Amino acid sequence: MPNRRLSMRQILETLRLREQFGFSNRQIADVIKASPTTVAGYIRRAQWAGVDYATAVALGHDALERRLFPAQIHSAIKRPTPNWAQIHVELKQEHVTLDMLWREHKQRHPDGLEYSTFCEHYRKWAKTLHVSMRQHHAPADKLFVDYAGTTIDVVDGATGEVRKAQVFVAVLGASNYTFVEATWTQTIADWVGSHVRALNFFGGSPRCVVPDNLKSGVTHAVFFEPTINEAYADWARHYGIAILPARVGRPKDKAKVEGAVLIAERWIIAALRNEKFFSLAALNRAIAELLSRLNTRPFKKLPGCRQSAFEALDKPELLPLPSEPYEFADWQRRRVGIDYHIEVDGHYYSVPYQHAKSEVMVRIGEKTIEAYLRGKRIASHVRKHSKARHTTASEHMPANHKAIADWTPAKFRVQAQKIGPHTLAVVEHQLNSRKHPEQAYRSCVGILRHVNTHGQEALEQACALALQINSANYRSISSILKTGKAKAAQVQAQQTLLPEHHSNVRGADYYH
Repeated sequence: MPNRRLSMRQILETLRLREQFGFSNRQIADVIKASPTTVAGYIRRAQWAGVDYATAVALGHDALERRLFPAQIHSAIKRPTPNWAQIHVELKQEHVTLDMLWREHKQRHPDGLEYSTFCEHYRKWAKTLHVSMRQHHAPADKLFVDYAGTTIDVVDGATGEVRKAQVFVAVLGASNYTFVEATWTQTIADWVGSHVRALNFFGGSPRCVVPDNLKSGVTHAVFFEPTINEAYADWARHYGIAILPARVGRPKDKAKVEGAVLIAERWIIAALRNEKFFSLAALNRAIAELLSRLNTRPFKKLPGCRQSAFEALDKPELLPLPSEPYEFADWQRRRVGIDYHIEVDGHYYSVPYQHAKSEVMVRIGEKTIEAYLRGKRIASHVRKHSKARHTTASEHMPANHKAIADWTPAKFRVQAQKIGPHTLAVVEHQLNSRKHPEQAYRSCVGILRHVNTHGQEALEQACALALQINSANYRSISSILKTGKAKAAQVQAQQTLLPEHHSNVRGADYYH
């Protein structure tokens, strides 16, 4: 009903200004000294009565009043009451408004309620609903998630130890369709895992997820800028979902999931209070059976049930799930070492050497390790589980380090064998005398490089002498080559083997 009764003169002027000049409701209101809402109400009355300006002038004031206000002339007529529960369900559809539903009602029932009365009666009816059901949510728009405050005991059949399982609850805003499961903890791995299984249960993704500021998912619950756990954000990016944490001190933000948690506690957790479970799998089977009953239980004040509302509202609007399944990954901050490697579980992975000493975010997946700097991936490796070992990509190394990366025991042995057996023996001694062969690489390189300045023969002689004096190392061999001791030792050895010719030595002819 318009806010106040206009005179027939004002109504005629309203119709004239709208039809002949195209004035807006506000412009007409300024002219006839009424509110824009009142003007809109009378224009709407005229439209439904099929009265334009020319018709209104021809009818005259009395006939026009009867056309515009039939209920006041025929007050004994009982107006049909809309199905408010159905109206409430219809409002959940995208782009559906009370004005649209009122127009449809008036088409079916021309003598039905006027717009303002229609809205007033609906709002009174809606107040009788639970607060979480009263909120309007677009289909597939928001998924509300939280843990129940009550846990369920699970007994270890072997030890008798009792563990408390956590109960995860997720509910779609438009249909109240609910997912419930038990996990061992509320840690980030279980938190994200429950989200993955919830979306598989629904068969699609909503556009937003509203968590209740759980520490696993929300690192800092700041009112204007909540910080989302990086692993949780990684999950959201995979599914193309936005995370909108419930605001601190705003209970209406989480009313939907709090209602779902309360229902889950009453219809599932309480129903299992006298049951004994010996595994998490057995508990989740029991929960799934009760959950099916909950989702098909008829609403008290609305038509249908959660299942039927889901089929009609949310399911057609859900986004398709990604073709690739989500692989959970933990995210951790790491400082790159001066050797341009980061450590993950005792193994070392390289990043480009330019980022040495930088702080990076590391995505630790089951199969891969990835390093990110300011949101850009700078390194990716297959995950290794060996301790105190290095995985180094050649493209991450500076030029002077790439040659070192090619060093192997086999390569040193081949080079030494080409020089001679004594050089090979020295290299073998170096490789075998260290706990890790890598520790001998620099000594081997230094020894073998002497061939460039002294030649193969001199190096072989130096190695022979070094072995003889039990000092087969880089420093001794360098000293031997520098002082020429190897050459002198060889000459002396040859002279020792050959007989000297002097007067006391009898020749071979003496015996003939």
